[in-house]
Amino acid sequence: MGTLSYDYADTVTLVTGGASGIGRAISEAFAAAGGMVAIADINLEAAQSAVGAIEAMGGRARAFHVDVADENSVRALIDAIWADLGRLDHAINNAGIEANTVPLADLDSDNWRRVTDVNLSAIFYCMKAQLRSFLDRGVTGAIVNTASISGLIGGYNLAAYTATKHAVVGLTKAASMDYAAQGIRINALCPGLVDTPFIAALPQPFMDRLVFAIPMGRPGRADEMAKAVLWLCSDDASYVTGHAMVVDGGTSLGGTGTKMDDLVGAAGSH
Repeated sequence: MGTLSYDYADTVTLVTGGASGIGRAISEAFAAAGGMVAIADINLEAAQSAVGAIEAMGGRARAFHVDVADENSVRALIDAIWADLGRLDHAINNAGIEANTVPLADLDSDNWRRVTDVNLSAIFYCMKAQLRSFLDRGVTGAIVNTASISGLIGGYNLAAYTATKHAVVGLTKAASMDYAAQGIRINALCPGLVDTPFIAALPQPFMDRLVFAIPMGRPGRADEMAKAVLWLCSDDASYVTGHAMVVDGGTSLGGTGTKMDDLVGAAGSH
């Protein structure tokens, strides 16, 4: 995990959407640091597979089913974690979905509702249940909500996704103010393009265009996102709350996405 090492022994970390992609990397990172990981996913079989992989590496994890868009399911998950594992120290609200890439005028209302249910309402349900469990037991826990650089900037044909990710950042900041005095820290992770199975399945020409806009010239890795979350939950970040941590290779810096070498090359070809 790089030059920094963390000790999460005697802690329990919940990761929603923890069976694949960034969530899987986060689950594995906390387990590698000695923690017990509650991997919660709508796909229980995938969560169980992730648990098996972690156990094969000598880590500890437990699989749970959850539909984060269902408040009753979320409450049942938090109750089950406390009942089965006896504690909850960190919660990583990572579950989310992509949206149809169409202009707003063409966005189907059902798709809008589905994206807001999973990407925004679910974060509210999760934080509400997690915070109540912390407060009732005097836990000074840490929460990290997975947002996106789309929560800080605009994006073509991504109205629903962009709106929900902006709202996640706002919800994170508001909640962090509500509970800072109780010692509960709440932050957001804002990844850029990350090399996950979903991204790998994109057509290569489209992928090339996305990578071209990244100053560092490559997608991020899921383990790089996990390292950021490990830090946000650690004592090293004990004075950090309400922060939207950008991990995007420079994508959101505001440039044109055109590199100087490419401009020079283009000029030389005429």
